[in-house]
Amino acid sequence: MSDDVSAGPDRSTLRLALVVGGLVLAVLLGFGLGRMNVNGAATGSPSLAAEHTDPPGVAPHNHGSATGVDQGAATEPGGLAVSSAGLTLAPLATEFAAGRPGQFRFQVRDAQRRPVTRFAIVHDKPMHLIVVRRDLTGYQHLHPTMAADGTWSVPLTLAQPGLWRAYADFTVVADTGAQTAVTLGTDLVAPGDYQPRPLPGPATSTTVDGFTVGYQGTPQTGAAVPLTFRVDGAGGAAPLERYLGAYGHLVALREGDLGYLHVHPETELVDGQIKFWLTTPGPGRYRLYLDFQVNAEVRTAEFTLTVP
Repeated sequence: MSDDVSAGPDRSTLRLALVVGGLVLAVLLGFGLGRMNVNGAATGSPSLAAEHTDPPGVAPHNHGSATGVDQGAATEPGGLAVSSAGLTLAPLATEFAAGRPGQFRFQVRDAQRRPVTRFAIVHDKPMHLIVVRRDLTGYQHLHPTMAADGTWSVPLTLAQPGLWRAYADFTVVADTGAQTAVTLGTDLVAPGDYQPRPLPGPATSTTVDGFTVGYQGTPQTGAAVPLTFRVDGAGGAAPLERYLGAYGHLVALREGDLGYLHVHPETELVDGQIKFWLTTPGPGRYRLYLDFQVNAEVRTAEFTLTVP
C-alpha cells in the first residue's frame, strides 16, 4: 500500500500565502483611501463668502499686483487692466450724470464669461470698490452687495464732471477652495466741463474734520518701508476704533497711470499709531488715502508722496 501524499500546501506555504495576501490587501486599501481623500478635497463646495486667511507669520502686506497676490514687495500696482488672471470686470453702464446719485452695477466674469459668485470675506467685506477721479480727487471707498446672479450694485455719485477710475478689489474662491486676490479697474465718465485740479504738494501732515493726521517714514522703490500714522484730536491722541477689522486702511494711487496699492496695517496699534509696510513699485508721485474711524464715523486723510 502506497504512502498517502496530501494534495494541499503544507503549513509553511499556507502561512506565507496569508502574509503576502495581507500585505497586498493593505496596499490596496491605503491606495483607495488616499484617492477618497484627494477626491473629497477636490470636490468640496465652498460657501459664497469664505473667510480669507493669511499663513501664520505673514506681515502686513499690499494688495498690489494685477493678479492681486498679497505682497510685501509688490512689483507692479494693480487696477491697470479690466481683465487679469482669467477674470474680467464687466460694468453694466459707465456713464453717470455729474452730481446726481446713481447705481453702479457690474459683474466679475470668468474666462467663459460666466458671472463669478464665490468670493472670500477680506476685511469684513467680499468686495471693496475704490472710485476716484483721474486728477486723484473725489476718493470713495464703497462696499457693493451682490445679487444671486452675480451682479454687484452700490449707490454712486460722481460729484464733478470728468473721467473717473473704479477699482474692484476682491478675492475669488475656486471649487477647490483655492483663493486668488485680484484688483481690476475700469473707467467711468461724468460728461461735462472737466477742469482737473493740480495735485497738492508733498506733505506729511494734514487736517480733516478737526483731526490732525501725520505720518513718519520714507518710502523707497522696491523696498518694504514702515509708515506710521498718528491721529490727534483736540485733547491729544484720538481714540481710534477698528474699521473693517483694522485700525486703518491705506490706499495709494500713482499719478499718471493710477496704479493701485491697498496696504494692510499691523493688527494692533504701535505706540498709539497705525503702522503699515508700504512697497512702492517705482518712482513718481503718489496720493495716499488713509481711512480711520473715531466715534463710529469714518474719515479719510489724504497726502501727496513723492518717491525718487
